Amino acid sequence: MSRDLPTRATHRISRARENAVVELLRVAPLADELAERFAAEGYRLFLVGGSVRDALLGRLGKAGSGDLDFTTDATPDAVQRLLSGWAERQWDTGIAFGTIGAIRQGVQIEVTTFRADSYDRRTRNPEVVFGDTVEGDLLRRDFTVNAMAIDLTGVDGRRFVDPHDGLAALASRILDTPAAPEDSFADDPLRMLRAARFVSQLGFDVAPRVRAAMTAMAEQITRITAERVQAELSKLITGAHPRAGLELLVSTGLAEHVLPEVPAMQLATDEHMQHKDVYEHSLVVMEQAIEREVDGPDLVLRLAALLHDVGKPATRKLEPDGRVSFHHHEVVGAKMTRARLRALRYPKSVIDEVSRLVYLHLRFHGYGTGEWTDSAVRRYVTDAGPLLERLHRLVRSDCTTRNRRRATALQRSYDSLEQRIATLREQEQLDAIRPDLDGNEIMRLLDLKPGPLVGKAYQHLLAVRMEQGPLTHEQAEAELRRWAAEQNLS
Repeated sequence: MSRDLPTRATHRISRARENAVVELLRVAPLADELAERFAAEGYRLFLVGGSVRDALLGRLGKAGSGDLDFTTDATPDAVQRLLSGWAERQWDTGIAFGTIGAIRQGVQIEVTTFRADSYDRRTRNPEVVFGDTVEGDLLRRDFTVNAMAIDLTGVDGRRFVDPHDGLAALASRILDTPAAPEDSFADDPLRMLRAARFVSQLGFDVAPRVRAAMTAMAEQITRITAERVQAELSKLITGAHPRAGLELLVSTGLAEHVLPEVPAMQLATDEHMQHKDVYEHSLVVMEQAIEREVDGPDLVLRLAALLHDVGKPATRKLEPDGRVSFHHHEVVGAKMTRARLRALRYPKSVIDEVSRLVYLHLRFHGYGTGEWTDSAVRRYVTDAGPLLERLHRLVRSDCTTRNRRRATALQRSYDSLEQRIATLREQEQLDAIRPDLDGNEIMRLLDLKPGPLVGKAYQHLLAVRMEQGPLTHEQAEAELRRWAAEQNLS
């Protein structure tokens, strides 16, 4: 790559190599410190992979990018001995793969013995073989931008190692593989998903040969466990450019195997007739939801925005007037979302929250110009529960119409709803709506023992509370006795 660049670009890359060494040692003085320990016993130590890439991008030391990865010719046993007394804590959970982990001064490091693995190409598990050179170790890495290293123990000082022109790829913002992409992905299909993840996180594109291999080999991703797919997908969704990562998954066919509901939305036309398809609309909604985030990437909100309309293809109906409808797509979509996230082994809390947002996202459209009663507003708040702020962001983001007047009207209508919620919250403590009598009082007043009848009475009083607002204690008791009489309870 770099041999074909103009002279000016070559000089720029040369300067970048020099700057990389300086920057890495500036933000990672522990690297120099550790290198002295290895060199004292005759071992080589290289800073490698994402650490080098992030230093060149100016990301090293930022949130999520402060860990340091090293490779060495020392055996794992020797690495453990060298870290002892230096690291504050170390662990060997990756020792079968030649990796020892440690923490010093709040920085997590991993030191891995040179590897020269082979793969059975039925799973992604390598037959671990320790190598002899850093060049051989770099060849087995996923992408050339991750196949750069800095020799920290060279006799002539620090040396930048870049046998696969990773720096030129970094300058061009391109993801390519050190070996042929077909061989790389056959060894480990998860690398295809990692490519999409890096597109999202770094804003890069993939080399044409990488895109072609991903398209031809997309089905190979089924060799990967759901847990590992979920981990990469979550990193993609919470990246800086998730739309680009998702579009790569869809265009190469990978999404058909990891998130098939997303490309399926290309088949449904939006009811407003303003978008190419529901898929395109959903990507826009996700981008608009991201703009409304307040505390960094929100996986639940982004997933809900992406999947809020997944029920539309299954509910699509052509009406007599020629319009397309999607009645109850929020109900169907919530069930589909729950099923997909379960298949991807997401935590129960994420599954519940995302599917709940999908279920509730359409509720606001019954508000109109403020026709809801206070009871309906209370129920909206209670049904959303702790998800209310996310629901606000999702509903506002779901407005993608190009009709400026309609968009303004929708936002004003939601402003009105939020104001009514705020007013009722001041008056009634909406966030903690409970019946005006608790279970113990219900049992005392009706002389009941714990059981289903107490629960029914509780739900009745809750419904009354929603409909009428707070009751006095006397009013609540009277309502309970009235209900009990209807139920023939003496």
